[in-house]
Amino acid sequence: MDLEPGEHLIFEGHPSWRSILGFYTKGLGVVVLAGAIAGLATLSGGTVDVGLVVLVALVVLAGVLLAGYLKRLFTTYTITNHRLHIRRGIVARAEQQTQINRVQNVNTHQSVLQRMLTIGNVNFDTAAGDDFDFEFSGVDSPQDVVEAVHRAQRDSDAPAYELH
Repeated sequence: MDLEPGEHLIFEGHPSWRSILGFYTKGLGVVVLAGAIAGLATLSGGTVDVGLVVLVALVVLAGVLLAGYLKRLFTTYTITNHRLHIRRGIVARAEQQTQINRVQNVNTHQSVLQRMLTIGNVNFDTAAGDDFDFEFSGVDSPQDVVEAVHRAQRDSDAPAYELH
């Protein structure tokens, strides 16, 4: 994200690796399924080519780990003294941004599992209305993000938000 004149960075981050544990759990299921399919495909005369099954499982596991890492790496959350910005995607890219002075409320949500993992979601209510979903999902220490927004609003002289 290019900063405008007079704009300075307050927070930049990515979803926590802990926030994609669900993705990795599903990926582990895909690894097991790929290994089973490879085992059935190599079944010949009552024996399975164990080396090929392990190779297939390792390749699929590496693919799952890489996909999760890239998904996390290419999602960036940025807070400046002028705006909030979300960038997602590698080839196809989606970006959202809103002016910091349009932020009316900042809401945090943590499920029981998220609290144990010290991650959470920070949702921003903006002047754009209820149909505008602006959320930093799976961030580490969501209260730190709330404090960063508070600093950004002070720096921009924007009206203060309410925490729910």
